Amino acid sequence: MISIKQINENDIDLCYELDSNTISLWSKKQWVDEFKKEGSKIFGLFFANLLIAICVFQVVLDEAQINYFVVDQKFRKRGFGFYLMSYLIKRCEKINLNKLLLEVSQNNITAQRFYSRFDFFTVGVRKNYYKDGSGAILKEKKLTTK
Repeated sequence: MISIKQINENDIDLCYELDSNTISLWSKKQWVDEFKKEGSKIFGLFFANLLIAICVFQVVLDEAQINYFVVDQKFRKRGFGFYLMSYLIKRCEKINLNKLLLEVSQNNITAQRFYSRFDFFTVGVRKNYYKDGSGAILKEKKLTTK
């Protein structure tokens, strides 16, 4: 059974473990800090009570910045990422946000293709942004608010 729920600081260890086993983006302290940020929302996608995907976004005024999005490698290319992103977009539209923003490594072609499926378009580039020297592609999606 698939479920998406907002997760809280009690789940920091689960978030850190999934991150460590996938993209290793944040330290445990960074996860702790993320849960404390004003406007930060963290959603987990669970499959049979196992956390397999996480989306962290921060609402600022009328837009949201996706700070983290990952699906466990064993569950990729099975629709779980699509399901979680669709949920996020609907949720943001429901609270009348105008756009979603994110950044993705220029080397991460798979993620770029994934985001293009949701009509994210490039609005800028930060050269030499990541530790490996790759640039960050800034993406934006306009939302249809009701």
